[in-house]
Amino acid sequence: MAEIKLFYQKDGIIRLSRSLDFLKSNPIQNFLWIDLMDVDEEIENELEDFLKIYIQEEEEMIEIEMSSRYIETADTLVVNSNFLLSNFEVDPVSFILKNNILVTVRSQELISFHETVKKISANPKNYKTGADVLVALFETRVEFDADMIEDMTQKITQLSNSLSLQEADEDLLSEIKNLQEKTMMLRENIIDKQRTVSSMLRSDFISQELQPKLSMIIKDINSLVEHIKFSFDRLDYLQDTFLGYVNIDQNKIIKIFTIVSVIFMPPTLIASIYGMNFRFMPELDEKWGYPAAIGLMVLSVAIILYYFRKRKWL
Repeated sequence: MAEIKLFYQKDGIIRLSRSLDFLKSNPIQNFLWIDLMDVDEEIENELEDFLKIYIQEEEEMIEIEMSSRYIETADTLVVNSNFLLSNFEVDPVSFILKNNILVTVRSQELISFHETVKKISANPKNYKTGADVLVALFETRVEFDADMIEDMTQKITQLSNSLSLQEADEDLLSEIKNLQEKTMMLRENIIDKQRTVSSMLRSDFISQELQPKLSMIIKDINSLVEHIKFSFDRLDYLQDTFLGYVNIDQNKIIKIFTIVSVIFMPPTLIASIYGMNFRFMPELDEKWGYPAAIGLMVLSVAIILYYFRKRKWL
């Protein structure tokens, strides 16, 4: 659903408007943050003309080059970052900071944005400029990423506890692969934030008062990177364990076939001998020849089974 939100300061309180006409009819310095969610191109063009900014197309927002994801000009800071949804879909978000007004462009509902709005409403004095909101958005986003990583860790732990020889099937391998892909997406998302926040830390658009917050975000990101690495190692271990269980299962099957083959080798040999068409075979004319051959086969099988059990191969 298309939505535009304009946050502005009045009487020490941060208020909300949803009209561009309201923006044009009030002092621009009162506005703090303009949030555009899946709005029409017409609205974007109107806002571009009024604020003298450039809103990038989605194709430009998802470029992987750092020169496209972080841009500084004489009066504008542009930051592009991918935000993960709870279903692990990616929503590219563009942040444009100019004249202490932050403009955000996105196409999806994001929990981190809702939480940031709550923070702003609870402590309006702590958010005087758009840069304050920009840092708060990344701060909240990293917190949400931490929650996603914790949830992923719990899933890995549950999978590890349920892994057994009886459960080693294709579905389990698919689950491990799925968790590996999601963990990779989380890592890419965190690394993206790490690069962006590191660049912001050196930017003149960010005041000295916000430097400690950015430094703390960097520390949190570094700890999350280590946590993700640990999750990768655990998934690799689970995959190796799964393959070990598969090998054990296959070895058991091969062992059964081998034992069966060895057991039937002596009876087969005896049957082959007495199946020859030689003219002079004394046992063929004896009444006890047939039961003697059967008994010899049974005895050979019994001897082999006894030997296998004694060697603990069965």
